[in-house]
Amino acid sequence: MRLKGTLLKWNNDKAFGFITPNSGGDDVFIHKTAFENRQRTPKANDVITFSITKDKQGRYCADNATYLGEKLIKRQTKRINKFSIYLSVAFLGFLMVALLLNYIPQALALAYLALSVFTYLIYALDKSKAKRGAWRISEASLHFLALIGGWPGGAIAQQLLRHKSKKRSFRIIFWSTVIINCATLVWLTSENGEHLLQVLK
Repeated sequence: MRLKGTLLKWNNDKAFGFITPNSGGDDVFIHKTAFENRQRTPKANDVITFSITKDKQGRYCADNATYLGEKLIKRQTKRINKFSIYLSVAFLGFLMVALLLNYIPQALALAYLALSVFTYLIYALDKSKAKRGAWRISEASLHFLALIGGWPGGAIAQQLLRHKSKKRSFRIIFWSTVIINCATLVWLTSENGEHLLQVLK
């Protein structure tokens, strides 16, 4: 069921606001991600058509929102990029094999695993904050975690959680950190970096 209402107020910094339904009742929370047109900045007194859904906490909020005069576009089913997942799992598997063959120290392999798990959890936390309109984790922090070895967890989280998986600028920087991290790992396992790994063993 589609409803119509007026945007009562909008917090541009936190990207959320409240709609007063024309049919009466309590004001309805709306986050910017609920809008079909995210290029337009919502403003107070905008007339909005929307549907009602519930968030993870069971609270009612607006979804599939459109501005007056705009058509509702049927959302396509989001597809998971399995390549990112396979690549991440293959990389972690490669590390385990390299550890068993004594090519890399245990501390390095465990660091990758721990950072990957931690990064996945940070992505999950950031998505939760986005849905609640809370203060977000900076993209710079997410890129730093990827750079120091948490990129497998980040790549998996992007697909399974559908978070940061569509923003082109973010993904370009993310995969750049992956390349830098992998290049550093290759250097560490070469003769030039071997003496540093010996210190870690």
